[in-house]
Amino acid sequence: MPAARFLVVLDADSTLIRNEVIELIADEVGRTAEVTAATEAAMRGDVDFATSLRSRVRMLAGVAVSAFPHVRARVEPTPGVEELIATAHSRGGTVAVVSGGFHEILDDIAPALGVDLWRANRLTAADGVLTGAVDGPIVDAEAKANALRTWAGERGVPLTQTIAIGDGANDLRMMAAAGLGVAFNAKPAVRAAADIVIGPVDLREVIPLLP
Repeated sequence: MPAARFLVVLDADSTLIRNEVIELIADEVGRTAEVTAATEAAMRGDVDFATSLRSRVRMLAGVAVSAFPHVRARVEPTPGVEELIATAHSRGGTVAVVSGGFHEILDDIAPALGVDLWRANRLTAADGVLTGAVDGPIVDAEAKANALRTWAGERGVPLTQTIAIGDGANDLRMMAAAGLGVAFNAKPAVRAAADIVIGPVDLREVIPLLP
């Protein structure tokens, strides 16, 4: 991989994008309310993320894979995201996304926004419908921190030159691993632990923090 001056790693849901993708998928089978309540508890840190994700994904069993284009069409990029990414690139930075969400959606959204690297969970499907299971290890808090360290190493970026941006408890470890941890549109526990808190839901607010 080419070297970079610095690395910015964002969470996806409610950070890179305004939505919680699992809720959009659940809406396809009328289970939004149950999934939303479980997502809120996980983001506050009330329950273990991996356990919560598995229980929420079980609620997606039966969703047709053919629904994914409709779900992707409902995704709203967070205001300012394209400006942030373009500015980071103009200054020699790399922008990455690590998500407890899903490759099925991120593989379309991330490159369209100019993201360089991304990692997320994968859903399993059979006969054209979701089985209600996650394929492989879950991207949890430690996996997010490890992704930041790995990408920084591959791009020759010291950890002091990394910025992690997130909103939920699942982002705390990568924020702690980064040179600068930014709470964005964040839950109280995340705001309390962050180096910097950004209130407005506009990623242009991050631009002054770039090296």
